[in-house]
Amino acid sequence: MADDPFLNKDNLMTKSAKKSSSVYRMVVLMIVMVCGVYICSICLKQLNFQTKSRFLSIVIDRPCEPPNIEEWEAPYVHFPGPQTYSRAECRCNPVRYFAILSMQRSGSGWFETLLNSHINISSNGEIFSVKVRKSNASTILDTLDKIYNLDWYSSAAKNECTAAVGLKWMLNQAEILARYKPFINSTLLIPNLRQVEDMSTQALEYFKSTRHIVVYYEDLVQNRTKLEEIQDFLRVPRRNLESRQVKIHKGPLSEQVENWKDMEKTLKGTKYESFLYGDYRK
Repeated sequence: MADDPFLNKDNLMTKSAKKSSSVYRMVVLMIVMVCGVYICSICLKQLNFQTKSRFLSIVIDRPCEPPNIEEWEAPYVHFPGPQTYSRAECRCNPVRYFAILSMQRSGSGWFETLLNSHINISSNGEIFSVKVRKSNASTILDTLDKIYNLDWYSSAAKNECTAAVGLKWMLNQAEILARYKPFINSTLLIPNLRQVEDMSTQALEYFKSTRHIVVYYEDLVQNRTKLEEIQDFLRVPRRNLESRQVKIHKGPLSEQVENWKDMEKTLKGTKYESFLYGDYRK
């Protein structure tokens, strides 16, 4: 009786080996596919993250949009970049520069404290009263750079969202002590008033091509809406401005001058006569 070739032991072992090999191949293929899918998902996540990072970087580095202002106002709008800190979210907020030109004993100190009570205004006082800061052109420019670049530290310094920054410059530097009653030379009174008037006229003439606003002490005392006009000039939100400065001259003018009668006699009948009736008791 002949043996059946299909029932041969060697044939059975070969078929079993072939079947096991196919299973192994399938397992390896599945593992490779799973690994491939996992690696692809990781790559896609990394690519997506890098794309977002590049997009965010572009947004951060994007220059500030032009502010919504009139064309004539463009030269007066600035975007300072302080060296000592970051303006953060306010870096695209425009800043306007200003200077207060004033005679001494004219109420400019009180006016400045009113400005500094506004959260977005920083007026740094008589910066150039310190001699070394005005010793030469280089020190003057360096000081102005620090002020207008928002790098100047003073009691008036605000935060990164400052919208108007400036200083005060006195047109005269005569010192008058408030606790004394001055004795005014009536002979020189009219010439001195003319000199002050000429000085003010020259200052206005010099700055006529520069955007400016004229503020009188009488405006601040008698017309409180003038402060709103000043805030509009500086393009800052309107706020109720206050000052803690105490007025040192109280009572009528006739009680503030030693030789008041001589002054009356000198000024009556002149264009300066109205100065005799300026009674600012507030």
